[in-house]
Amino acid sequence: MKLVTFLSNGACKIGALVGDAIVAADDSLPNDMIGFLTAGVEARRALQALIDGGAPRLALADVTLLAPIPRPGKLLGIGLNYADHINETGWEKPEYPTFFTKQSTCVIGPDAAIHIPPISDKVDYEGELAFVIGKRCKYVGVKNARDVIAAYTICNDVTVRDWQARTPTWTLGKSFDSHGPLGPWLVTADEIADPHNLTLKTWVDDELRQNANTGEMIFNCYEMVAYLTQAMTLEPGDVITTGTPAGVGVKMKPRGYLKPGQTVRIEIEGLGALSNPVITEPPENHGA
Repeated sequence: MKLVTFLSNGACKIGALVGDAIVAADDSLPNDMIGFLTAGVEARRALQALIDGGAPRLALADVTLLAPIPRPGKLLGIGLNYADHINETGWEKPEYPTFFTKQSTCVIGPDAAIHIPPISDKVDYEGELAFVIGKRCKYVGVKNARDVIAAYTICNDVTVRDWQARTPTWTLGKSFDSHGPLGPWLVTADEIADPHNLTLKTWVDDELRQNANTGEMIFNCYEMVAYLTQAMTLEPGDVITTGTPAGVGVKMKPRGYLKPGQTVRIEIEGLGALSNPVITEPPENHGA
């Protein structure tokens, strides 16, 4: 099932994508994605019943897709998780997973604009697989981690490189407004046979910048869940991004930083494509 959050006639709704149409959740179901995931398998069965029962469809072209989880409770990233990316950065392979936080206010949806802020022109892309937690969990073993993952999606871990380098936590450089594109939808875990064997590609305009397979990750999705839940409780709707492969702009010669007028497109096998234009941050965003 492909789960979406969308705007229709000014109202924010959730539903399932069926071909080129959307079946919206009815009043018996939660009206936000975190609530829907928290409701678990019964909510999914109810939504599937609406689909099977011929509930009205909304044309995809007539709605605006938002980030499937517009404000995750947690948005966690992992750094240095592909060997080829480690090689291009010159860093050492980490002994333990290196997690950081992206503030949830950075999240935008498909086709929304990535902003180049006035304080830096060193804005970079990072195409990544992301997974979404479906159950409140703590101390999850690797063998059971699959059971707490509800869905997968695409993330662009947009990074302001000079601000990232100012602090070892990386948080500020990873958390600028509009620098967390997610989407275009959630693909439920039952539809992804192996999240560690998916082709991932990133284009800037027509130039292919990244081309990898998620099997090249050093720490896989299940190992990430097991490691994180030794420290913290994960909750429905939490999003964890799984790292980026080689091909980031900062390591290109000359540098391949994003510029206004460009478009970043990330495609992951089985998950669709996430596309976002790049613009100069609008003046109305400046000031108090």
